Amino acid sequence: MSKTIDQLSADNIRALAISMVEKANSGHPGGSMGGADFMHILYSEYLKYDPTDMNWIYRDRFFMDAGHLSALMYSQYYLLGNYQKTDLENFRQWNSVTPGHPEVDVNRGIENTSGPLGQGHVMGIGAAIAAKFLSAKFDHLFDHKIYGFITDGGIQEEISQGAGRIAGHLGLNNFIMFYDSNDVQLSSMTDEVTSENTATKYESWGWKVITIDAHNHTQIRSALNAANAELKRPTLIIGRTIMGKGCVTSEGAMYEGQCELHGKPIGATKADFVKTLENLGANPKDPFAVYENVGEHYKIVLKQKTEDAAERKSKILTWEKQNPEAAKKIEQFFRGELPEMDFSSISQKANAATRDASAEVLGYLAEKIENMIVSSADLSNSDKTDGFLKKTSVMQKDNFNGAFLQAGVAELTMAAIANGMALHGGVVPVVATFFVFSDYMKPAIRLAAIQELPVKYVFTHDSFRVGEDGPTHQPIEQEAQIRLLEKIKNHKGNQSFLALRPADATETSVAWQMAVENKTTPTALILSRQNIKDLPYKDSKFETALQAKKGGYLIKETKNPDITLIANGSEVSTLLEAASELEKTKQLKINVASIISEGIFKSQPLEYQESIIPKDGLVFGLTAGLPVNFESLAGTKGFVYGLDHFGYSAPASVLDEKFGFTAQNISNEILQYIETTQKAEYSV
Repeated sequence: MSKTIDQLSADNIRALAISMVEKANSGHPGGSMGGADFMHILYSEYLKYDPTDMNWIYRDRFFMDAGHLSALMYSQYYLLGNYQKTDLENFRQWNSVTPGHPEVDVNRGIENTSGPLGQGHVMGIGAAIAAKFLSAKFDHLFDHKIYGFITDGGIQEEISQGAGRIAGHLGLNNFIMFYDSNDVQLSSMTDEVTSENTATKYESWGWKVITIDAHNHTQIRSALNAANAELKRPTLIIGRTIMGKGCVTSEGAMYEGQCELHGKPIGATKADFVKTLENLGANPKDPFAVYENVGEHYKIVLKQKTEDAAERKSKILTWEKQNPEAAKKIEQFFRGELPEMDFSSISQKANAATRDASAEVLGYLAEKIENMIVSSADLSNSDKTDGFLKKTSVMQKDNFNGAFLQAGVAELTMAAIANGMALHGGVVPVVATFFVFSDYMKPAIRLAAIQELPVKYVFTHDSFRVGEDGPTHQPIEQEAQIRLLEKIKNHKGNQSFLALRPADATETSVAWQMAVENKTTPTALILSRQNIKDLPYKDSKFETALQAKKGGYLIKETKNPDITLIANGSEVSTLLEAASELEKTKQLKINVASIISEGIFKSQPLEYQESIIPKDGLVFGLTAGLPVNFESLAGTKGFVYGLDHFGYSAPASVLDEKFGFTAQNISNEILQYIETTQKAEYSV
């Protein structure tokens, strides 16, 4: 009996996927073979997009969670004309467009970078939230679907807990996820690591759950039809598949469902690569070929998708003519254009905590940036994102008119959702929590940096001065960790991350301006819980603080200084106090620099850097974290006073005394540093 065109297409995908892995001698063939039927049916019959305009903002989107199944994606997109034969032949090779795990490349159909399991589907949920938000603003124009593809590993990753809860709670009926359930993991069978009832779990979160044989095309269509018709819930399609579907041994016997088929080339298993190609209908002498009938079928598929998109575009054009102002606004949202804003007009209270100063800015932004979405991990009244919330409302099921997402206690989920929002486009995502809990978010922050997503992070309670909450809540090493991303270049060769720790309320306004204007990388604002004395600006506060855009500047300057003091955040005011004392008692000439971002500062011309921190001068740094925060700026002759231990539970003022962060102690430390350095120079 001859194969149907759908079976031929799925087998062609299988043959291409295993050929890619075989030639590269690296990759994951078994799952790609198992998921081929679903991918073919989804892309040929359901996913709506314009093949001639891949960035069309009204398209459906597909988010891959299981990045190790990149061969499945590239094979499918090859049939759709998004890749060339040579691209597949160069799978996992240097400078190829088919890397081992998919990297965002919308022109070729790749909506997200994936690999770390769990995050891909959460980005899809973020995209679904962004679409709901935009649809509420623009007459349901953004009622497209977001599809996700997940495997056992993604289901098991803890991030799926937060994602499942939030998607169900918000009733994201525009999110449809296929779960490739094949009972096999990389190093074991699935029943060796879990016995949970996945369907019941998702149903308890408020999802529609459908279980099918995902090699049965009729059942796949039935599930997708039901999912697309669902009005109130996200849908999980549990597709029972076979790992290594279609594999055979050298004798022609079926060899499927085996653990070793997960992560090895077929030729390195008990299956036979050539015999398997033949079983799939492929020509072993030309394994990267598109089957003739499949190629003709996909020409028809692409023609139909283009026609359907043109019809949809015509309807949207009619709407745009009827709603020109709204249409212009949509264009501006997706181009990342910002309204005119005057951050200097934001009124800041004297000597405020920078988290409170941030609240003032967020209140301003809530009224200026219509497409900003702010989220907090159950801390809005403490991280002060309630400054934004007071001007809007919380997103709810069936009501996405508000712009605030209460994520609950789920920092990693929240951060990955923000990535998905940014990938969808049209919105400005902001997420907030305590700085110490950025530890929970690092995997998603890293992917934001890799994908060059302009997510904004608000990290409050920035030092040991959290006080009574003790060492679990007092960040010590976190600034050093987050600033490592400032030292890493992304694939465009630019600084991959921007970390800003403002020294007072006015600098906080400037920091927010920098964050909002940064449209190419993620930005973190690191903010204090405690009040901070205002810096002694000579002229206009805001105009002076704008110098922070260079990463660092002199807040106190004198000619021919004996020493330069450097810090950021609340430590700048401590240094200013110490400098004042030393000038009076020791007649020292002292410069004090506020270094809000080492990354930006080091990108300035060397002449500017040395005008702030003299190359051969004495440099003393102060940080509430690890000394490494400033050691590279202080240089080999410099000294940085910081912490080498975790915090303790006590009032902030007591900790300042115990840890030596008082103006008097820092004055003594500066004098000791000068004395030690001078002795060393004399001895030479």
